[in-house]
Amino acid sequence: MRYTIALIRSLLFWLLFVLMSSFSSIGAVISLPISHHATIWFVRIWGQFHRLICRFVLGQRIVIEGEMPDIPVLYVFKHEGAFETIEQPMLFKHPAVFAKEQLFSIPVWGQAARFYGLIPVDREGGGKAMRAMLAAAKAALAVGRPLVLFAEGTRVPHGKAPPLRSGFAGVYRMLGVPVIPVAVNSGIAYPPRRWVKWPGIITYRVGETIPAGLPREDAEERVWRAINALNPPEALLAGGADQP
Repeated sequence: MRYTIALIRSLLFWLLFVLMSSFSSIGAVISLPISHHATIWFVRIWGQFHRLICRFVLGQRIVIEGEMPDIPVLYVFKHEGAFETIEQPMLFKHPAVFAKEQLFSIPVWGQAARFYGLIPVDREGGGKAMRAMLAAAKAALAVGRPLVLFAEGTRVPHGKAPPLRSGFAGVYRMLGVPVIPVAVNSGIAYPPRRWVKWPGIITYRVGETIPAGLPREDAEERVWRAINALNPPEALLAGGADQP
């Protein structure tokens, strides 16, 4: 019975989410030549609607432990599912999120994402792609936007704590800004690559700010431990063996 209820809720959730995503993407693209602010508004409405249906259709509540100031720093989030990526416009006014290059090829959505100011990450693009990514990141910081990076590189099921991708160290060193790590346990109620979602509490836990300029190993260790703070202790023990 519990699964049946969750399945029905999830089907309704996906129907509403797809409809709203289509509306927001089309609206954002139509507004491209008119107003950048209109594009930002459509993206924020998309995030607000997602949070609304998570709460009242799926039965999920959000708890934020700590403060996430909307300032030009590098945020590093645990990445357990699509939930925290869709949430970014709700957490910050106009975040600059690092996103896989392939996502920008999605019809309509990709155009809106690029105009909104997401930062493409092309892991196969070599030095030229890295320079373009860093230039976009510095431009976002210059106008006061927070940067958001999912340093594990892909969605990770709850309870897993893989090492950070090597790209984090380069971004951290070259940008020279503080890092605010954020743990999230969305994978419990909003599991990755699963159609059925579950009611429950999704928690963000903000870690201590990590200053710029630390040695690579120290910065990676601090970030890794902070973003996995909501994982069970055994996950940290298992993952710790792989840490640099």
